[in-house]
Amino acid sequence: QLQLVESGGGLVQPGGSLRLSCAASGFTSGYYAIGWFRQAPGKEREGVSCISRSDGRTSYADSVKGRFTISRDNAKNTVYLQMNSLKPEDTAVYYCAARRFHDSNWPMVRAYDYWGQGTQVTVSS
Repeated sequence: QLQLVESGGGLVQPGGSLRLSCAASGFTSGYYAIGWFRQAPGKEREGVSCISRSDGRTSYADSVKGRFTISRDNAKNTVYLQMNSLKPEDTAVYYCAARRFHDSNWPMVRAYDYWGQGTQVTVSS
């Protein structure tokens, strides 16, 4: 059974950092592009970043460029999202998701086949 599990969320002060992890099981994550999404209360789920299967191509939403970095360790079947200079508006439930390819559709929720359950990130003083 294909499964994605997020971890690493928590409460952090503005300006702080967190690293989220997305662990894949039941399939080899290297065969899939992995995206990170977030959903704040009352808002739609939005694409944050995506990384390709094997050549390391990455994409970022404008709101997180220069602050967030996505990376993957295919040997560990894990994708990471390093989040620096966090702002209160980054507060949301963060989800990882898998799809076969990395292309210009990466921010679209319906483009993904598999989803994790999410991890809460709260940025507050």
